[in-house]
Amino acid sequence: MEALSYLKHFKEVAEHEIMHSGHVACPGCGAAIAMRLALKTLGRDTMLIIPACCWAVIDGPFPYSACSVPVYQTAFETASITAGAVRAGLDATGKKGINVVAWAGDGGTFDIGFGQLSACAERNDNIIYVCYDNEAYMNTGIQRSSATPWGAWTSTTPGSDYKKERKKNLLEIMAAHRIPYAASTTVAYPDDLVLKFRKAMSIEGFRLIHIFSPCPPGHKALEKNSILEARYAVESRVFPLYEVEDGTKYTLSMDPPTRPVADYLDLQGRFRHLNKKERSFIQQAVDEEWTRLMHRMRIDEAL
Repeated sequence: MEALSYLKHFKEVAEHEIMHSGHVACPGCGAAIAMRLALKTLGRDTMLIIPACCWAVIDGPFPYSACSVPVYQTAFETASITAGAVRAGLDATGKKGINVVAWAGDGGTFDIGFGQLSACAERNDNIIYVCYDNEAYMNTGIQRSSATPWGAWTSTTPGSDYKKERKKNLLEIMAAHRIPYAASTTVAYPDDLVLKFRKAMSIEGFRLIHIFSPCPPGHKALEKNSILEARYAVESRVFPLYEVEDGTKYTLSMDPPTRPVADYLDLQGRFRHLNKKERSFIQQAVDEEWTRLMHRMRIDEAL
């Protein structure tokens, strides 16, 4: 029944195109797919706040815009607080029913804009914050971010100097802020993405949606494999799909059949340098994180 519900929701938005063709994203860009699906769901009564990131370029040079809704480009670290200010301005002028959406990459979310993100979450600003996560600073040369996973090649962690630190757990950090809604999704499951945006639109307060967004150049992957990569990220449990409401209620969106992490790694050249032992370490770390998440789910069910 849930799968049929997903399909119904996706069909309801499938005919509505808001994002124009002619954007300047790379072929196979997960961030472009994510924006197209998000705008289909959010509708035209939406204002986008975009900091320095790939999407600041993808939207096109002034005076052109692929998004077909108002876009405010702002400094790298200020997406969340600018969105909060826009919301306050709309409220002060009595303009209701407009979705104010901060749309930022992992660099502007996990790193440069992290303090402001935390402040907006603590204040429970009434905005939707979207992080499209391609796991590095892709727009400026594929430098590592704190969203870059252990073992990955980047231009600042090359060869044997691959990243030795684990990726931040953004949803757990936001859950600790006790915000009304936080969720993870990917471009490989448009039905799940649509439902989560719809749910976020129905809730007041600070809402965060974390989207895994493959980047073919940055991941050294084939353009045609972007959706497959996102699907394997979920099926291998590298990127679980779940929701957290009010920081305490955890809901698993999908319990996929177990796929070896190696299938996911093999699609990307950024992991090609790893030996068998290092790849086994990644599998072990993924298994541990999944066990921890399932334990969290069981605690909530017991309550």
